Amino acid sequence: VIGSGPIRIGQGIEFDYCSVHAAWALQAASYRAIIANSNPETVSTDFDTSDRLYFEPLDEESVRDILDNEAGAANGQAPPSIVQFGGQTAINLAAPLHSAAMPILGSSAEAIDMAEDRRRFEEFLAKLGVPQPPGAAVSNVADALSTAEVIGYPVLVRPSYVLGGRAMEIVQNADELARYATIAAEARPDKPILIDKYLEGREIEVDAVCDGTEVLIPGIMEHIERAGVHSGDSMAVYPPISLSEGEIEAVVDYTQRIGLALQVQGLMNVQYVIVHSEEAYGVYVLEVNPRSSRTVPFISKVTGIPLVRLASHVMLGRSLSDQGYHGGLYPPQPLVAVKAPAFSMSKLLGVDTYLGPEMKSTGEVMGIDRTFPAALAKALLSAELALPPGGGVLLSIADAHKPEAAPIIRRLAQAGFRLYATEGTAAMIDSLGLPVEQVTKRLSEGHPNVVDVIRDGTVDGVINISEGRVTGTLRDGFHFRRAAAERRIPCFTSLDTARVAVDALLAGVQTYTIQPLQAYLEK
Repeated sequence: VIGSGPIRIGQGIEFDYCSVHAAWALQAASYRAIIANSNPETVSTDFDTSDRLYFEPLDEESVRDILDNEAGAANGQAPPSIVQFGGQTAINLAAPLHSAAMPILGSSAEAIDMAEDRRRFEEFLAKLGVPQPPGAAVSNVADALSTAEVIGYPVLVRPSYVLGGRAMEIVQNADELARYATIAAEARPDKPILIDKYLEGREIEVDAVCDGTEVLIPGIMEHIERAGVHSGDSMAVYPPISLSEGEIEAVVDYTQRIGLALQVQGLMNVQYVIVHSEEAYGVYVLEVNPRSSRTVPFISKVTGIPLVRLASHVMLGRSLSDQGYHGGLYPPQPLVAVKAPAFSMSKLLGVDTYLGPEMKSTGEVMGIDRTFPAALAKALLSAELALPPGGGVLLSIADAHKPEAAPIIRRLAQAGFRLYATEGTAAMIDSLGLPVEQVTKRLSEGHPNVVDVIRDGTVDGVINISEGRVTGTLRDGFHFRRAAAERRIPCFTSLDTARVAVDALLAGVQTYTIQPLQAYLEK
């Protein structure tokens, strides 16, 4: 079992969870479990987790040395490797292991490459008849520019085979595209760049286990933030709170068709966007990860379905039905669970807290209760995103988002907050007939400015919504976003997150229950 190596943004303890549960599943099936990992802070490298542990770098040379050593101990028979449970680090070793004729358990190197190679995956979905945002895989900046002209801005630029959305960006014009396509090409110079039409809509996520004939879907997770915020930085809700029956059926259908056509053996993760606009309508596939994802521990715990154990036994040749499970979507449990990201921004000096397609969170928390407001309140409290009753809020909203922000601002005033705002936003709030104190965002033009009211405790939260890098509004807000991070007060850069935080406050959930997880799973 190849682990994920040192914890870094995009890969963390969730893959250690998967590696440990895989080792336990192998041992339960009477196999000797070998773990290769190089992180002393994880349970997978404890002396009693596996039958044998290799504490080595997770690169091609080291893993081949491990397998050669094991082959020598087993009279020339190298043990098969499992690459599905160590995140992007492990899955990237599938191709070199396959080239070296080293056996891989589970999904084949061909299936993995089909999902990971953006150009091949685009062609695969087109043949399957599964909708995806219009776009193309390109190999240079000139082709990227011509593709964007055809599909129209804004576009999403992303490389293949990368971790945590690295070098992924939403861009608005040709100058920005040329800059970010160059960065994407440098991230993986040997792999294509994908230029997709950016579709703004609700993002949906599914983890599934496929045995070649059936696809088990334990549940569907709906993101609170719309597409454009990396899934690792988004809040997610199980079961989904706003999907129609038709949308759920489409998600299940596409997941099953993709899993069977890719011939997945084990785990996969699929991300969708649901769009209702003039330019697009329906359910679109954003990406497929032929491996475990960071949501596997979350969905396993809240549904009671042991995904890693099932996937491990599938790799060993046992079907889902042999294990007492069936394909399709399982009915929701009698609970609501909310996953919220946790950040280390106060410790990472100089890092912008603005959330976008590139992942920045360093962990996550989970809130569980019988109702959505109660589960949401627990998650926000644990993630240090809960707004305190009353107090003050600093607002700076780009012009394009002011109409959408108006109802949220009214609800803040209704909740008794004192409103502070930068020049343009203050004028908008004043036009709503609400009291507001203007605070300058120009740090060299008098006091108090936006940083002053954060540092002196005047405000208890910040809502800063930018139009994006091209406008300069993102750069304008950097100083007060950093000040909020250093003072450890909630700072919202997505209107969706701000909306649910205000709704949770107005819901006045003070009577949520504290019970063991198993109690919530009991009907």
